[in-house]
Amino acid sequence: MAATPEAKVKKQIRAILDEYGAYYAMPIGSGYGNSGVPDFLVCYKGWFIGIEAKAGKGTTTALQEFNLDKISKAGGIPLVINEANMVRVTSLLDTLQNLEDIQK
Repeated sequence: MAATPEAKVKKQIRAILDEYGAYYAMPIGSGYGNSGVPDFLVCYKGWFIGIEAKAGKGTTTALQEFNLDKISKAGGIPLVINEANMVRVTSLLDTLQNLEDIQK
């Protein structure tokens, strides 16, 4: 069975997070309380990042936007990532790494 376009985006994100040594979890959305939670819950260099993966021009749902907004208001970093803006993940992780280096 071929991977869906969104599964391919998630695979790329996982590879980047693994390369940087970031901690992440991928909660399963269900009717038991995880609906709308981002695809990746990430901790890197003490920062909390919520990443919602989308393929092509896929858009977030209202519930996903609600959760991403809550992450932002709590001081975390919300990202919506697709094939076209994948570089945002590496750019953010590089920035957080550089910030840690500066603070040492």
